[in-house]
Amino acid sequence: MGRLENKVAIVTGGAMGQGAEIARAFVAEGARVVVADVAKEQGQALADELGDAAHFAQHDVSDAASWASVVEDATGRFGPVNVLVNNAGILRFGDIERQEPSEVELLWRVNQMGTFLGMQAVTRGMRKNGGGSIINASSVEGLAGMASCTAYAATKWAIRGMTKCAAMELGRHGIRVNSVHPGMIDTPMTRVHGGDAAMEFGASKVPLRRVGHPSDIAPVYVFLASDESGYMTGAELAVDGGVTATHAFGG
Repeated sequence: MGRLENKVAIVTGGAMGQGAEIARAFVAEGARVVVADVAKEQGQALADELGDAAHFAQHDVSDAASWASVVEDATGRFGPVNVLVNNAGILRFGDIERQEPSEVELLWRVNQMGTFLGMQAVTRGMRKNGGGSIINASSVEGLAGMASCTAYAATKWAIRGMTKCAAMELGRHGIRVNSVHPGMIDTPMTRVHGGDAAMEFGASKVPLRRVGHPSDIAPVYVFLASDESGYMTGAELAVDGGVTATHAFGG
């Protein structure tokens, strides 16, 4: 308890899945959290569950004006934002020959542009107030390739690269920027693509022989948000059950 005392955090995509578990873990460790999401009903329910230390804000990460509003709201309600979790994202599979340009653009706007706008929105305040921690959600698809995943992976590689560039640019202001690279995690977003059968197949490919759960991810975010990781920036942390430890001949 108390590892995030006096921290004010925005968690995007915070209504469900990994984001919701991150928000719960942050509040449990003493942070005050703005749960930011387009999913109003689920987001408000989570904020109500978490009590006075949490607030729901309806938020479109692809819109700069929405970012300005959510940062202003968080600052006015809880104080200066010193932790940003850029967790919001969407997953779409598609073959190169057939994936529609509109779907590719949607992936780019939510995953990549949303992350960039989030960093842009909090940087001035963090710099003014002596620093902070930005944690960007990439993926194992930001570390290696996967068939039928070109457009999605492009956004996750971009997040990985932006994280390192931002770390170089913002370090002198006390702002740390790191990326987290989850493997196959059992969430509503992943279950849409195959349900139990997809989870079972995924588990068979993981060295630990199970898919991950949001509770496997949240502690990593707590660590990166806390002062315990004060000498870490530009790092990439794979939380994947070991899938990126191998090569094409592995199994």
